[in-house]
Amino acid sequence: MSPEVSRAESARLTSLDQFRGFTVFGMFAVNFLGSFTEVRESLPLLAHHHTWCSLADTIMPQFLFAVGFSFRLTFLKRVATHGHSSAVIHAGRRNLALLFVAFLVYAVGKRWETWHDTDQLAAVVLKWAKQDLMQTLGHIAVVSVWVLPVIGRGPRVRIAFALASTLLHFGLSYAYFYRWTNTAPNGVDGGPLGFLTWSIPLLVGSLAYDVWLARNPLGKLVGWGVLVMVAAYGCSCLHLAPADLDDWNFKVSFAVIEPPLVPVDAKPPTNDLFTMSQRSGSFTYPLFGAGWSLLLFAAAVWLCDRRGLEFGIFRTLGSNALAGYILHGLVNDAVRPFVPKDAPLWYVLIGVAVYGGVCLVAMRGLEKRKLILKL
Repeated sequence: MSPEVSRAESARLTSLDQFRGFTVFGMFAVNFLGSFTEVRESLPLLAHHHTWCSLADTIMPQFLFAVGFSFRLTFLKRVATHGHSSAVIHAGRRNLALLFVAFLVYAVGKRWETWHDTDQLAAVVLKWAKQDLMQTLGHIAVVSVWVLPVIGRGPRVRIAFALASTLLHFGLSYAYFYRWTNTAPNGVDGGPLGFLTWSIPLLVGSLAYDVWLARNPLGKLVGWGVLVMVAAYGCSCLHLAPADLDDWNFKVSFAVIEPPLVPVDAKPPTNDLFTMSQRSGSFTYPLFGAGWSLLLFAAAVWLCDRRGLEFGIFRTLGSNALAGYILHGLVNDAVRPFVPKDAPLWYVLIGVAVYGGVCLVAMRGLEKRKLILKL
């Protein structure tokens, strides 16, 4: 057994569990709060806006980051114990199972009502492909399969693969995909090709695992986190319209814009391929999210691995993240009908307290009974 796998087995990954638990907690909050008028106006950082990077938009990159960290850990462990072929087959089956779970969890928003109405069927399939299936769980499954050939390789190979995926997405976006995903029904989280740029935070998470194995990883995690965030912001200051508006001239310009986490009053589409966009899956958005995740994970390493701190709420959520993801949607659907979209902030906060309380009680009950949902 390699020294890397041996250390990963012997060490408690408290920092990763706490990071993942914080991410689940953040998901609980923003997925309930983000749709209310008063929150969007008074606390815009807690809502998705599709055209820049709010706090709400950092949650999904954090999930992909955590997946990349744990994926490399478990893949290397299985390679060491069962061989490379077994590790590949196991990972492939596991992510196909996750894609099936995504199919069950994400209900299609349209229905094929009439047998002979093929246009209606096409509309259902289009919405399913652009919005319903390719949300968090669907993207995690597809991205994990996409990076499977390189997850066990060295850092240079993984970085090159992330760069190649980014360039492929950018080229397709320039040619047609940007306009298509911003045409009704609008895409969600980058739509069917979003997996290309979602590979960025996942592979950055796998690189963070390598850094974590080394001694004194804090400096590298913080340094790389800042560098990646600055690079993402710098790229977002570039501007390029899609091909049909650019006459295929590829005219790139530069103009300083507001940084991420500073509200921008703009509605999609911006017709700019470099704009951080949750809807379009533009590479600048998951790239910034990857840098942000590195900093948060560095904080978790400092608090947990260095200071020995652990927060019970994050342990409960982080150790059973898939169950929390599925459960919070059910609780959300049960509580939200009683909170109007135009409700005052105090009433919205009562609603989120009820919703969050139910989620936490349920998750704590699962933890006490040692019921962990895994694939």
